[in-house]
Amino acid sequence: ISSFQVYIIQVSVGNHQWTVKHRYSDFHELHEKLVSEKKIDKNLLPPKKIIGKNSKSLVEKRQKELEVYLQTLLAKFPVTAPKVLSQFLHFHLYVS
Repeated sequence: ISSFQVYIIQVSVGNHQWTVKHRYSDFHELHEKLVSEKKIDKNLLPPKKIIGKNSKSLVEKRQKELEVYLQTLLAKFPVTAPKVLSQFLHFHLYVS
């Protein structure tokens, strides 16, 4: 049985707050697009870990790292987020 972890990330933009749910592979796909299209530092995304990947402490640590990752991306694009990032964060549902 294959299992995977879904990370629930709190997003804050201005006075708006919401959560998004993504697997690590979704973050990796987003990151690859941003690295190629927007020249984001390829080392910005926390690395994928194989050993003990579903241990509670590792999941909590990675969730915090992914939150920092998203906040860093939002800080890099303070006016207009790239379309791929906006879609990933579901901006169309929350920010008008």
